[in-house]
Amino acid sequence: MEKKQRTVTKVEDGEKVKKTVKKVAEAEEAVEEKAADKKVKKVETLTKAEEKSKATTLRIVSAILWVVAIAFEVLAILFLFKKLYIPWLPQMWGMIICIVLDLICCVIAAFLWKKASHLDPFKKTNNKVAFFILTQLGAIMAAVCFIPLIILVLASKDKLDKKSKIIVTVVAVVALLIAGLLGADFNPISAEEKAAAEQTLTDEVFWTAFGHKYHIYDDCSSLKNSENLYQGSVTAAIDNGRGELCYFCANRAEKEKSLNLAELNVEEGVE
Repeated sequence: MEKKQRTVTKVEDGEKVKKTVKKVAEAEEAVEEKAADKKVKKVETLTKAEEKSKATTLRIVSAILWVVAIAFEVLAILFLFKKLYIPWLPQMWGMIICIVLDLICCVIAAFLWKKASHLDPFKKTNNKVAFFILTQLGAIMAAVCFIPLIILVLASKDKLDKKSKIIVTVVAVVALLIAGLLGADFNPISAEEKAAAEQTLTDEVFWTAFGHKYHIYDDCSSLKNSENLYQGSVTAAIDNGRGELCYFCANRAEKEKSLNLAELNVEEGVE
């Protein structure tokens, strides 16, 4: 039987290395292309006078809306005690409408107040209690606008039938929770922290449309899935509600730029 000739192809070790290097280069190129695809929108910085003026206007509007919200609470109480009567509007529905309008006013007022607190932050030094009250005024006013009504509804006798009483109470409690959660400022920034950030971070920073943090680096790992970014000074970032510096960016900046970020409002450590 005739023996078949075997063909042996020699492969150099370098070829495998070349293929691996090529794959790594292609992967890096893909990452760079993805980063290049990000759309960055430039945001202008307001002057201190503009910040102050805008913040004052927003606070005045917030105060007016809270007064209106309390007025709706009073109307709901008048419906409860049958001091207000509208022929075509049942008592229970009159109260629910007032509660909903109260909620709308509360939420808008709190949003505007928090916006003003980033434009023109309150001072924290030697006055931490006042700082807490002023920054959490949205949540405090939510309590003012709903808790008295809830207490009166629960304490009242023969003012509402059992079913209506339960429905009104549930609606009021839900409204209180919504207004309280949306009114609370979970990331308040003080005037001192904003001034420290403006003094320390002179380069422009980045942030996303819905995040609460700003970033020193546009290639930060927490931005890898964000296609649209905003870019501007740290003042512009804080004015737009981004009061915290990203934890990862802070660590990286301390190592690469030797920045002292102790006085800044930095995001708490994460795993």
